[in-house]
Amino acid sequence: MKTGEPLITINGFKLNGAQSMTVRVAIESFVVMLQEDGLGDDDHGKKMVKLYLDRIEEIRKLMYR
Repeated sequence: MKTGEPLITINGFKLNGAQSMTVRVAIESFVVMLQEDGLGDDDHGKKMVKLYLDRIEEIRKLMYR
């Protein structure tokens, strides 16, 4: 059954639609937290936010293609 959710496999186990939705929502919630709260005002925190958002964008491209 197609749920519209991305197909996600973890350690060889294919997640069902509800599990995939949970991962997707967790990623999107993390994005909001990073954008609103960041990880500190120092250079390291700002760099970590950028790197996380860059990796999430890569994941999004895979999930939504």
